[in-house]
Amino acid sequence: MEAIKFVENDLSPVAQFPEFKSGDTITVYYKIKEGNKERTQFFQGVVLQRRNAGANETFTIRKMSGGVGVERVFPIASPFIEKIEVNKHGNVRRARIFYLRERTGKSARIREKKMVKKA
Repeated sequence: MEAIKFVENDLSPVAQFPEFKSGDTITVYYKIKEGNKERTQFFQGVVLQRRNAGANETFTIRKMSGGVGVERVFPIASPFIEKIEVNKHGNVRRARIFYLRERTGKSARIREKKMVKKA
């Protein structure tokens, strides 16, 4: 098992991204190929979950687009992800916050984590 993980991590190197977890609001910039042109598109939303580890790790983001909830799963080791920006750190108690799917309006808000200032 150790040898399999070693080869797996060696073949698909994972880029260094900022720390984020479920409840955080992030923006993912990813490359899209259209014909022979390539452009960067972004997807901003709340992280619902992170799963697996190493090269197999994925994360799910949810955003509201025109009153409709849109979810997208991104693999961390994807070569198409250009960068990830953390916009807000959310204060949630769970690792998977699927309960947001049923909520709308004010009940779908996530409290922002208070940062402690060092003197």
